[in-house]
Amino acid sequence: MKFATSNANKFAEAKKILGDDLEQIDIDVDEIQSIDVVDVVEHKAKAAYAVAGEPVIVEDTGLYFEAWNNLPWALIKRFLSTVERKWILQMMHTFENRNAKAICCIGYFDGKDCTIATWTVKWTIATEMMGESNFWWDPIFIPEGYDKSFAQMTMEEKNAISHRGKAFREFAKLSKNELPIHI
Repeated sequence: MKFATSNANKFAEAKKILGDDLEQIDIDVDEIQSIDVVDVVEHKAKAAYAVAGEPVIVEDTGLYFEAWNNLPWALIKRFLSTVERKWILQMMHTFENRNAKAICCIGYFDGKDCTIATWTVKWTIATEMMGESNFWWDPIFIPEGYDKSFAQMTMEEKNAISHRGKAFREFAKLSKNELPIHI
């Protein structure tokens, strides 16, 4: 199976779950600007298929801060390209509500049908950076029920509870059956 992503960190997490048969295709497709992450993933899967010329999986995540009326939604890529983690912490310091969630979608398109698996994980936004990570938000998000950030966890710990890990496991269950699956 081929995973269309230019993000080596996403690929490493996916490969841990989906196995050694997963192959990275290093392409980055234009994303539609939508607040609905499912719409973004469906478009992205079809665009990646058009570039690759074969069935591919893609991933995208929407980020939702309760204190900001769920902003930035699925517009996270543009948001993160202009905002530093420390700015998020500064912008959040006046809010009592530090709850956030991520909705991860995995899409598979075979040229005819699109299968999408989603998973949501709730977080609390830290008051300071907690750990080091190559993933943008890992040092500032503490998963619900934990007292450490994703950046302070091993990859195995993180994959067991993260939005991406859970979405890829859900996708793996679906893909054990014959794709496509209409969900």
